[in-house]
Amino acid sequence: MDAVFEEFLEQFADPILLTGLVQVAAAAALAALVVGISHLRGLTLERELGVALVRGLIQIVAMGSIVGVLLTVDFVWSGVILLGMMIGATWISKNRGEGLPGVVRVSFFAIVFGSGLVIVTMTLAGAIEATVRNLVPVGSMIIANAMQINSLALDRFKSEIADNRAEIEVGLALGAPPTAVISRHVETGVQASLIPVIDSLKSLGWVWIPGIMAGMILAGENPIYAALYQFVIMAMIFAAGGLTSMTSSLLIGKYVFTDAEQLRRIETDSSS
Repeated sequence: MDAVFEEFLEQFADPILLTGLVQVAAAAALAALVVGISHLRGLTLERELGVALVRGLIQIVAMGSIVGVLLTVDFVWSGVILLGMMIGATWISKNRGEGLPGVVRVSFFAIVFGSGLVIVTMTLAGAIEATVRNLVPVGSMIIANAMQINSLALDRFKSEIADNRAEIEVGLALGAPPTAVISRHVETGVQASLIPVIDSLKSLGWVWIPGIMAGMILAGENPIYAALYQFVIMAMIFAAGGLTSMTSSLLIGKYVFTDAEQLRRIETDSSS
């Protein structure tokens, strides 16, 4: 135990950290420029942007500081670590659907199902090595993207309900089943949530060379294999995101109706 703690502390004594702090300062200055422009333009995003930047820095440094420790634990702990990440992803993602009934349990189930299925399948297929060193970083990437796509799906679905409440209630009054009147809005939410990852796939290797591929090439890997593996990563992200957003939208679409097939009031609904 003492050896693990010593290894943890040694990370902070590395001289390379000074270089990293200089680079952080430069990146923070550019980020501060965006925050300043947001304030001048009246976009009212300063607080959210500022909190996101500070929170992101603290969280990534905290994760980086314990990676060395994580790499020494038994493989079985990988599942516990990834489950913890899924719980965190649920907590962050549900904020975009705040006010929607059942949003926490729906987000948790959707993220666990979407990202979990992809992680298990691709680990069995050998695309993700069954080691803590590989499973945790790659798994976290899949979970994070599933979280982002789920957030987009919930946000768009919530807007669809708010903007089309009268139309939905008319459909229900005319005797249409809830699944029929809500289906178009569920589809819109899923489509909107997948736009970023679809655009990323379209631009892959043309507009941008992703970090994993670039890192593998710099490490001396075969460039073609690096390209193939990067595509596998993007396909995993798309699959996890698609499964997550579809599951989330379908489930939340059921929760917004009462047992009497009436549309529930959404707390943040503009019509409330």
